[in-house]
Amino acid sequence: MNKQLLFALDIGTRSVVGLVGEMENGLIKLVASDREEHHTRAMLDGQIHDVQEVAEVLASVKTRLEATTGALTKVAVAAAGRALCTLKISATLDTASHGALTIEDERSLELAAIQAAQAELATSGAVPQPSDYYCVGYSVVSFSLDGTRIKSLIGQRGKQSAIEAIATFLPRQVIDSLQSAIQTVGLEMSTLTLEPIAAINVLIPTTMRHLNLVLIDVGAGTSDVAITRDGSVIAYGMVPFAGDEITEAISQQFLLDFNVAETVKRQSGGKNKKISFTDVLGISQKVSAKDIIAAMTSKVGELAQALAAEILALNNERPQAVLLVGGGALTPLLPEALAQALDIPTAKIAIRCPDSIEGIIGIPATLCTPDSVTPLGILKLAGGRMLNFINITLNERTIRLFNLSRLTVADALLAAGIDIRALRGRPGMGLTISVNGETRFIAGSHGNPGEILKNGQPAKLNDALHDQDTLVVNLGTNGTTPAPLLKDIAVVPESLTVTIDGKKYLLEQPITINGTPATPNTILCDRDQICINPKLTLKQALQQLALEPVPAEYVYQVNGSERLYTIWPKYTINNVLAGPDTLLVSGNAIEILKLSPPTLADVLGITNQDSSNNIKVLFNGTPCTIPIHRYTVLVDGHPADISLPAISGSAIDFTSSDLQPLISDVLLAADFDPLSLPVTASVNVLLNGLPTEFTAIVKNGDNVTIQIIEK
Repeated sequence: MNKQLLFALDIGTRSVVGLVGEMENGLIKLVASDREEHHTRAMLDGQIHDVQEVAEVLASVKTRLEATTGALTKVAVAAAGRALCTLKISATLDTASHGALTIEDERSLELAAIQAAQAELATSGAVPQPSDYYCVGYSVVSFSLDGTRIKSLIGQRGKQSAIEAIATFLPRQVIDSLQSAIQTVGLEMSTLTLEPIAAINVLIPTTMRHLNLVLIDVGAGTSDVAITRDGSVIAYGMVPFAGDEITEAISQQFLLDFNVAETVKRQSGGKNKKISFTDVLGISQKVSAKDIIAAMTSKVGELAQALAAEILALNNERPQAVLLVGGGALTPLLPEALAQALDIPTAKIAIRCPDSIEGIIGIPATLCTPDSVTPLGILKLAGGRMLNFINITLNERTIRLFNLSRLTVADALLAAGIDIRALRGRPGMGLTISVNGETRFIAGSHGNPGEILKNGQPAKLNDALHDQDTLVVNLGTNGTTPAPLLKDIAVVPESLTVTIDGKKYLLEQPITINGTPATPNTILCDRDQICINPKLTLKQALQQLALEPVPAEYVYQVNGSERLYTIWPKYTINNVLAGPDTLLVSGNAIEILKLSPPTLADVLGITNQDSSNNIKVLFNGTPCTIPIHRYTVLVDGHPADISLPAISGSAIDFTSSDLQPLISDVLLAADFDPLSLPVTASVNVLLNGLPTEFTAIVKNGDNVTIQIIEK
């Protein structure tokens, strides 16, 4: 009645090993063992690729064991370190009121460290999808009590205890495929660990862990690494390179089926013997073991280099010694190649067998081989404090959680990668705007909290979880960012009523957002700069009404070249000529003046206001402008005065010549007609006070006087 049956399976890339032991008085007595190789390459690099094929082998092993032990329902397994993620984590526990610490206190601290590792994995970004990773094992690096490092907390008293541990995680596809194969044969996974954790608990007890030792489990698909130093395990690692690569090299060299090449590799231990085989062409060959070893030498060197690189990366220095286990440890030349890669003596690398294991009795000679270390380690850990699973359903998705001392709803959300903060519903982002230089803040709306249902009933984050519980998690909804209209947050000036050419219009006062015209119904955004100007110009009013002035354009041929002449509209406000910057007030009457075609002088650029075209003199004390150029203008071949309108499309021929203004030109410009004088009158012409003739030349600023003498 005091016996407990333990079942362990080592599901390797090449073979499956099953062990059954009885727990009796604190010891495990081995009562049955079985081994079977996979019939095909159903596993690669520690990952199950053909679940049904692996399940068939498991069923065969289980059936043969049950013939000796009776029904087996629960099994302890280990996973290879494929795609391994390792986190070093710490946790503390307030133990001031605990009295003497118990094994349960120590266990609680270990589980707190695992939960902290799960939380860190979920938030650290170390892996792309944290919810797709499972914790497959952990190792305690050290305990401490009130700051003092201590081997065990049991029986101690102190205010605060702490732990440092290494937690290892694997992708869920590795674990799920393992679980699927086990469930197919009617087994339940009771505990799960990592293969190097199992192996190190067999070969390197705590009394040896002060040494800097490396344990390498060389399997068929992966080579798992564990390192000890300063009394604890300090690191775990994995190299996706192992015995199958060596077998592949032999297969390629001698054209062998993979299974045949595997048999040849195992027979190559003696250098002087001959090995017989038949290749894929059906040709029988007999090759010396020396030639077989030569074919694998290159790959053995690659394996040694990969292992050395992983060891040095984890350990930061050469180790004191290396222990090789697993079927691949028997690969010829591997110890020598690894010693060379690590630059340590070959004598410091040993292939270890489980000759005697503390806590396990009755080990038969057939299990005293390097590849039996890991399955024996799994069996040993099956009787200890290992991790096991519970299954829950979260939003119709099955999640497997390690059965820690007290699992809560929060642990399930963490494992599923759900951000607990998303349950609260964040408030919407507010807006910060500026109105005429004054900063204003507009708050976002409040979020709505989410809901958690456990087995159909409302639940809280700290509620306990049990196997087969069902969770429904509805995340909170975040608040919204406000989208106010300009008129909702600022006083918009009243509209203006104006009349344009007899038609009434309603005008909005000038408003800009970030320098762009806006209306009272414009939706505001964060950081908007609003400017409200209560003054409206004529130009702004016309733009707002889409009545921007459109110029009249005239086209001419001037001396054979095309010339464009543009006239912009003119406006009056309340019958007064107005410019574009004239300010408007409500009730203004705006008229758009009709455009008159330009004169020939306008088109040709002739103006009396230009001082370069005339001189100024005084005629009888009155200023008079005298042209100094003579213009000849032909419009469509006909002479024309430059003051006449220029019809668009006209052909204009234009010439000009310089003049020497005479007294007669002054009389002509002053409209003085000598014929209007009495017949009996005589005329004296004075230029700057001196008598002169009508043909005298005048200059700018001259004074011309006409004296009329009656007879």
